[in-house]
Amino acid sequence: MSEERVLSVEHVSGGYRSGGLFGRNKTYKRILHDVTFDVRHGEIMGLVGESGSGKSTLARMILGLLEPEEGKITHFTPRPAIVFQDPYSSLNPAYTVEWLIEEPLRIYGKYDAAERKRRVRDMIERVELPEEVLAAKPDELSGGQRQRVSIAAALIRRPRFVIADEPVSALDVTIQAQILRLLRDLREELDLSYLFISHDLNVVYQLCDRVLVMKGGRIVEQGTIADVFDRPQQEYTKRLLAAAE
Repeated sequence: MSEERVLSVEHVSGGYRSGGLFGRNKTYKRILHDVTFDVRHGEIMGLVGESGSGKSTLARMILGLLEPEEGKITHFTPRPAIVFQDPYSSLNPAYTVEWLIEEPLRIYGKYDAAERKRRVRDMIERVELPEEVLAAKPDELSGGQRQRVSIAAALIRRPRFVIADEPVSALDVTIQAQILRLLRDLREELDLSYLFISHDLNVVYQLCDRVLVMKGGRIVEQGTIADVFDRPQQEYTKRLLAAAE
């Protein structure tokens, strides 16, 4: 694994405003507290924690959807792509698979129609779907196929860094294993780095190189998979591991 970084998060704190009628009298809620870590080129960094621990807020800040109140987030590649948890809601049911995968290239505006079509077909092959799915709409596909389409759409512009936000939690165990293998293979083929967000420590153990443990908006432990899973230092991490057994 390279020491070159794709992402640096330095002492980031922040949150969001909520409540208030018509946007007035909103209250500010701080979610993240002094979060610091790097993601290195070529690695899969896991981010684990219970619901409400701050994982999604951190992802939104990395994507630029929220501004940190304090600290700094530095990208060493173009902004990351994201693969969402639920392929049912992240794909517009009104359009065909081909349209959905091609859309980021149309917005990008760099390629003519023939080159866009070629790239879509290349990506469909990479995510191990038959060409016939291009004419289908999302509700005609299985959950695993839909998630492969989501991955293809996220990767069509060839990002170097991908945030995968609970990408297998809505799938059954057999399909989970197939998607995890696909993500691992695509890392090698396309020279990707991932921030892999999950509440499932077993999935993180299978896939990731290093892991961050988040509790109450703070990173309470981080290290290699072997360090954190075999020699946890924090009681919170020990409880998470015990619950996953």
